[in-house]
Amino acid sequence: MSVRFGLLGAGRIGKVHARAVGANSDGRLAAVADALPKAAKDIAVAYGAEVRSIDDIAKAKDIDAVVICTPTDTHADLIEKFARAGKAIFCEKPIDLSVARVRQCLEVVDKTKATLMVGFNRRFDPHFMAVKEAVDAGSVGKVEQVQITSRDPGPPPYDYIARSGGIFRDMTIHDLDMARFLLGAEPVSVTAHGSVLVDREIGRHGDFDTATVVLTTRSGQQCVITNSRRATYGYDQRVEVLGAKGMVAAENQRPVSIEIATAKGFLRPPLHDFFMTRYIAAYAGEIAAFIAAVKSNTQAKPDGSDGLAALLLAEAAVRSVAEKRTVQIKEITG
Repeated sequence: MSVRFGLLGAGRIGKVHARAVGANSDGRLAAVADALPKAAKDIAVAYGAEVRSIDDIAKAKDIDAVVICTPTDTHADLIEKFARAGKAIFCEKPIDLSVARVRQCLEVVDKTKATLMVGFNRRFDPHFMAVKEAVDAGSVGKVEQVQITSRDPGPPPYDYIARSGGIFRDMTIHDLDMARFLLGAEPVSVTAHGSVLVDREIGRHGDFDTATVVLTTRSGQQCVITNSRRATYGYDQRVEVLGAKGMVAAENQRPVSIEIATAKGFLRPPLHDFFMTRYIAAYAGEIAAFIAAVKSNTQAKPDGSDGLAALLLAEAAVRSVAEKRTVQIKEITG
């Protein structure tokens, strides 16, 4: 039987998840809720769903699970609401910008025994998954260094920056989760640097547009993350893992993988323009994994503990920049 979904939030990421649910034979989009009626109606019409309120979706007997794509400051409240309503929950990252609030929310999830999956979609990208599989198979030996490059083609609107929680909690958090995923060990220290090199207005909003983070595990493994809000050549997404026996890497992807060679040189098509096209397969993969967990009544991964772990690393990065020093994770966890 198909898992019947309620979609909360019909914005850009809501549309991405609606497509992933709609394309999965084991999922069906049954209801959509959004503060903007037209946005909800457009998705509902496209996928044969109904427009309903959040309260109605929570009470509905024909809804098995929800996908939370609303603003970040609503995530924790909605997770608690639907956990108590007995629905399985897929929530976009982060659960909240406050570590204390995330912990409080996860207590409710544990108490209600709700299924909760957090949207770190890059774990499900076929190319990054292949890197992880090579690492787990021992192809490159014991992991020593990880390099993650993540650069957006351009900065988001200023009003988004003002409520995003900053580059480390908003953008780098994906890479912090990927670092944990590829290192196979928990980082114990974070050293971060932030600059405003792209747009001074971003700095006036209290944020950075350029960042570098170095993570170190207890055994000395290292991960270097580089972020930028500007890559004039497209959406730059790469990972590399160096081990004792060799290296495995996932390079940038293009909508069309061809190369033209002429007397003028070698030409390749441009990169994807942003996450909506670059990570189509990843979004489909994470929804498929969530549906499988719901149907089999097994734990979904990444879960709330993964969301908390990534946020703790982001908090350490924020403190590292503010205090211009390396921060131990135990300082954040207490």
